[in-house]
Amino acid sequence: MLDDLTTAASSPTAWPAAYPQGYAVVDVETTGLARDDRIISAAVYRLDARGEVEDHWYTVVNPERDPGPVWIHGLTSEALEGAPLFRDIAEEFATRLEGRVLVAHNAVFDWQMIAREYARARSEAPVRQRLCTIALAKELALPLPNHKLESLAAHFGVVQRRAHHALDDARVLAEAFRPSLRAAAASGVRLPLHECRPLTEWTDRPLIGRQPGPGGYRPSSWRPSRKRPPCPYPNPGRYEPGKRLKQGMRVAFSGDTSVERELLEDRATEAGLHVAGSLSRLTSLLVTNDPESGTSKVVKARQYGTPIVDEAAFGQLLGDVEPASES
Repeated sequence: MLDDLTTAASSPTAWPAAYPQGYAVVDVETTGLARDDRIISAAVYRLDARGEVEDHWYTVVNPERDPGPVWIHGLTSEALEGAPLFRDIAEEFATRLEGRVLVAHNAVFDWQMIAREYARARSEAPVRQRLCTIALAKELALPLPNHKLESLAAHFGVVQRRAHHALDDARVLAEAFRPSLRAAAASGVRLPLHECRPLTEWTDRPLIGRQPGPGGYRPSSWRPSRKRPPCPYPNPGRYEPGKRLKQGMRVAFSGDTSVERELLEDRATEAGLHVAGSLSRLTSLLVTNDPESGTSKVVKARQYGTPIVDEAAFGQLLGDVEPASES
């Protein structure tokens, strides 16, 4: 399969007419993973329809709060003190994204962080579709030991210079995306494009008993009903602790999560899991941070013997989901 993909990626081919006309390969570094965390640096590599680099852009951003895990991203409060606020770079950022498919490694995370920042700036990111390079690697069946960026880079011989630096991570991803895109085009692979829906986490409607958050936005639990496409894979049964999740498994969520629930559900869907709104005997796994809460889902999970994991464990499991069995 590897030889086939290498040959396909380097061979001339008629380009699929349905493929996008341009891409914005994005990486953002943040103060953390929760819904109130902030972007502290952002990079964009603009690519043409066939993955060739047009230009690149990078900025640091003052998050107006503690920078979080400095030991990961290396950006201290002192380094960010004179940086522009997000609202100061929002317009320039938008020009880099407009009319293009947002490409990122675990794209739903980058999209959610970007969308929240634009919501705080009382604006909207000009992004309509995103493509996750993890999902594309799975579509291509690349023989990766895991789905980390460094593994994808190593597969294509791309050298990382500064891991967790937004500009270098975006460069690495752009260089790894180009051969992936060409291999997909040569093999007639459908690109795993997903809609970027307008953010519904924040609203200006008055909320009794709540105070506005940073920048004047207000957290809200309201969001419109959202119909997800049906899972294309059969349910392989319950999750077995210590093993991998498998595409088609039914996953339910209960209680509060540190990462926005919709983001977790999007990640599960993109990994090929079936996100269930209720819990039944067919549910493969329940994700909850409070297994003693006594919610109806937790009670039913106990009754049915449904395995339960917390959010952190679920995040680890999502990194290596087993493909569905071929029929």
